[in-house]
Amino acid sequence: MKQVHEVIVVEGQYDKNRVSQVVDATIIETSGFGFIKNADKVTLLRKLAEKRGIIILTDNDKAGFFIRGRLKDILGNKNIKHAYIPDIKGQEKRKKVQSKEGKLGVESMSKDAIIKALTLAGATFTDEALPKISANTRITKADLFELGLTGQVHSSLKRRELLKQLQLPERLPTNGLLDVLNILYSKDEFIEYFSNPENSVYKV
Repeated sequence: MKQVHEVIVVEGQYDKNRVSQVVDATIIETSGFGFIKNADKVTLLRKLAEKRGIIILTDNDKAGFFIRGRLKDILGNKNIKHAYIPDIKGQEKRKKVQSKEGKLGVESMSKDAIIKALTLAGATFTDEALPKISANTRITKADLFELGLTGQVHSSLKRRELLKQLQLPERLPTNGLLDVLNILYSKDEFIEYFSNPENSVYKV
């Protein structure tokens, strides 16, 4: 079982149980929205972020992204990484009805999906060294604009198609997309990939 240096923050007990079956890590629950009014838990999360760094791993529904945003507001960007599971339609086995958005949560993800989400977030696995990205090869917002992924007529369609290809959530914000792209590709690799006429994103 892989060991993760950072503290992983999830929404609830079922998420914690699932992630603990996949990696050896310190896992903290937010108890849904409960952490917002829990001063002790907020203090703990701040200390853990400062000492070990935190990886936020929430569901891809509206509530999950709200929790992710509040954590970012409370903890700031320092020592915070974001892990995103893929959008998969379905119903949680333990629930009698499908969720409002019809997407599976962290508790229903496969081992490979969780490992991939943590890897793309830049998790520090104790049994491997993660590559460093130099400043001159980093993909920027300006690159996304030049490639038509932001600020242009069909930008939203192109981003949606790209997120689909990379198995990333459709709600992923631009900054989150940049973080993932910079782990997957160098700037030259991404521009070459995106500019390939055979690529479905290019055709949008």
